[in-house]
Amino acid sequence: MFTLSEDQIAIRDMARDFANEQIAPYAVEWDEKKHFPVEQLRAAAALGMGGIYVKEDVGGSGLTRLDAALIFEQLATGCPGTSAYLSIHNMSTWMIDRFGDDTQRRKWVPRLASMEHFASYCLTEPGAGSDAAALKTKAVRNGDHYIVDGQKQFISGAGSSDIYVVMVRTGGDGPKGISTLVIEAGAPGLSFGANERKMGWNVQPTRTVTFEGVKVPVENRLGEEGEGFRIAMAGLDGGRLNIGACSLGGAQAALEKALSYMRERKAFGKRLDEFQALQFRLADMATELECARTFLWRAASALDAKAPDATQLCAMAKRIATDRGFEVANDALQMHGGYGYLSDYGIEKIVRDLRVHQILEGTNEIMRLIVARALIAQGN
Repeated sequence: MFTLSEDQIAIRDMARDFANEQIAPYAVEWDEKKHFPVEQLRAAAALGMGGIYVKEDVGGSGLTRLDAALIFEQLATGCPGTSAYLSIHNMSTWMIDRFGDDTQRRKWVPRLASMEHFASYCLTEPGAGSDAAALKTKAVRNGDHYIVDGQKQFISGAGSSDIYVVMVRTGGDGPKGISTLVIEAGAPGLSFGANERKMGWNVQPTRTVTFEGVKVPVENRLGEEGEGFRIAMAGLDGGRLNIGACSLGGAQAALEKALSYMRERKAFGKRLDEFQALQFRLADMATELECARTFLWRAASALDAKAPDATQLCAMAKRIATDRGFEVANDALQMHGGYGYLSDYGIEKIVRDLRVHQILEGTNEIMRLIVARALIAQGN
């Protein structure tokens, strides 16, 4: 668990090289222009990063969750927002691969794995965020179709994606009334709001998705009616690891920028990296990242092994990695002084991008709730 294999080192280095060459040089400009880097995402998919833990028979790479964590961390050193969108795309693609039948898998997954098509995950609604089981988007069956009405909010890739994995209410209240539908772009009655003006993550579009009488074939349902909430939560276990890895990558890049700056900057006749107080701070930042990284790998290994406590460990790892990642990036900004506040140095973008990681894929307060409920259940 603590030593990477030669193959894993090669995967990690490949992702870091791609980030250095294809993402990092353009990240600040993409952020300023709200540019969605389709070309670079498809280049990443050509290297196997469009369907990392998707089965190989439909074009996936067939790698592990630990392999995925290595990839997303390294991609995030170039741009956390770009890596995070790729994480969401992978999560959505895996849900179709894992819960779809053979016809569904072969219809949608190959073009998603190559990123000829892009995917979005649609769970959150204007009135159902942390309380996801209270979602109200309704799908009423009418013969061999569902008629879908409702709205989803904060959807990454919305308006640019080709495939929407949507959690809808087909039954009564609560999680047992939820099902999962795959809805394709261009369906009549499917529309999108304006691209949200956000603090960070400007490289990926975020829009409201509205369904008004959208006709969806029953054959587009993943699994049986009533299984949608379980499917959604299964996707989030891996998604939480991925977003934690993105936080570690962004924070690692911020730490490296701080080290470089401190080697060059002088104050009171000494380089900044010669001051013991700042050395201690660097040591703490590196230690916090390494602790979070090690625990994230532990949780990823548990998910790969289908361990009974995997969901609890994924929640723990998500909270630790996103909290520590943001704190380290913020400390790196502080160590730059006023220069850290300037966009040219790239630090303030990392801080803005990482802040949302403590909210999405389940807020860190919800992560605590998941862990607490597991502990209480064990005690009982």
